[in-house]
Amino acid sequence: MLIHLTIRDFVIVDLAELTFKPGFTVLTGETGAGKSILIDALMLALGGRGEVSQIRHGRERAEIIAEFDIDNHLSLQAWLRENDLQADAGICILRRIIDTHGRSRSYINGNAVTLQQLRIVGNQLVDIHGQHAHQSLLRSDTQRDLLDGYAGNSELVKEVAAAFQYWQQLHQQHLKWEQNAALFLQEREQLEWQLQEFSALNFSIEEWHTLQADHNRLSHTANLLEAVESSLEILSENESAALEQLHTVLTRLRHSLDYDSDLKSPYNLLETAQVQLQEAVYELKHYQQRLNLDPQSLRMTEERMAAIHALARKYRLSPEEIPDLLQRTMQRLQELRRNTDGDSLGEAVSSAKKAYEELAQTLGIARRKAAETLAHQVTEAMQTLAMAGGGFDITLVPHNQGSAHGLEQIEFQVSPHRGIPPRPLAKVASGGELSRISLAIQVITSQVGTAPTLIFDEVDVGIGGRVAEIVGTLLKQLGKTRQVLCITHLAQVASMGDQHWQVVKVPGLLADNPVSSAIRSLDEQERVEEIARMLGGVNITATTRQHAAEMLQQNKQLS
Repeated sequence: MLIHLTIRDFVIVDLAELTFKPGFTVLTGETGAGKSILIDALMLALGGRGEVSQIRHGRERAEIIAEFDIDNHLSLQAWLRENDLQADAGICILRRIIDTHGRSRSYINGNAVTLQQLRIVGNQLVDIHGQHAHQSLLRSDTQRDLLDGYAGNSELVKEVAAAFQYWQQLHQQHLKWEQNAALFLQEREQLEWQLQEFSALNFSIEEWHTLQADHNRLSHTANLLEAVESSLEILSENESAALEQLHTVLTRLRHSLDYDSDLKSPYNLLETAQVQLQEAVYELKHYQQRLNLDPQSLRMTEERMAAIHALARKYRLSPEEIPDLLQRTMQRLQELRRNTDGDSLGEAVSSAKKAYEELAQTLGIARRKAAETLAHQVTEAMQTLAMAGGGFDITLVPHNQGSAHGLEQIEFQVSPHRGIPPRPLAKVASGGELSRISLAIQVITSQVGTAPTLIFDEVDVGIGGRVAEIVGTLLKQLGKTRQVLCITHLAQVASMGDQHWQVVKVPGLLADNPVSSAIRSLDEQERVEEIARMLGGVNITATTRQHAAEMLQQNKQLS
């Protein structure tokens, strides 16, 4: 729910910082005081259209900050996490800035975001109903979601959407197969022949590395033998061999140790070197025995490498890339074998379509049942809202081809008065009637709605007396499950509020200082005065104040 709203340099508001509570909050004030400015500012923070004319005269920019408690809004929390926009302690802060150059900046929890992202979050937090504001109930998708939520169809809706997507995926594959069957068959034959070439070669990257090492060794065998023989000659086989010379040095030093023990350290090092040198000689002799001139092995290795190079050149790649090409070939062949099996693919399409239609028909039955009940309840509510004789209907228009949302389109229709044929809700002429119908729907479906905060802008237009009391009662009832804000001109509605804000105009102290609008929370006595003003106009009498106090007391007992 909305817990705090900061408005700075917006239209005629210099600075307003408002803290909201749960329940039903009313906003009142004289005409022109700026009551709707609060709604306009909030809409801007929710992603609404911003205009330079909304910036307070003489200021560089307007800024709106709306803070919401989303501790119980799990779906929004999940969306924020997915987009790396989450904040601590279950709070969501929306911020919008517009400047005199026409630039607009949007933030969610301190992170810069697009206007579309701001709107996605805003639509989940607040639903605004009024004569001059957009109403989500006018949207076809909202009407459908509202009916499905009322009917408890959420899981079935997901199943229908998934079944439709699967059917369409197979259907597109089948169409593609029909259009390209000959090309698919040709490509398949070419790839199968290519795969046979790869299989015949029986190539592996490990073998290639081994072949390279073997070829390098075999092609340099003579040089290797010469190097080993020369090394053995120097180390151990000629008259002045290194091992013999080292043996002589160790013998002389060993006799000298009796005269000076400081020779012990170099003696030990040379003795270790003699052991290492002898080991090296043994290893060289073993290597010499294994290293033989083998022209046949060299020729076989070169022939194998030539075959691999030939295949690699044919497909314009290096030998190291052959395994990747083989893998891609096998994957593409699997796809083509599925796609070129037209009969089985057609059967799969038919089966997927049948599964979708069965689920969609089940959804349609549930929708029709819920639509009848919801329409009856809204029609009953309309009789008490100055629309006696009017009716509400929910039409399920068949969708021949079907969609991810089912086999029908949902359309809310209304007849405001007896004898007037039902028309789509979006085409109802009277803003006041539309607001009251929306109010009735919201009250009835309050348990399945998603937006935690509802705002009603002057839903009392064109009504009074007993009907105004009923509207106030409905709003108060709705405020028990949702946070409700209502701008009203009627004392009967205002007296029902759990919290009361008053909007007043404040004249500037200097000649060049423009007028400003201020919003303040009223205590009990101030509420009596405001309700009395709404009842009696300019001249407020003691009787009017007594009447206002009685209304507040009576409505307090209803809480």
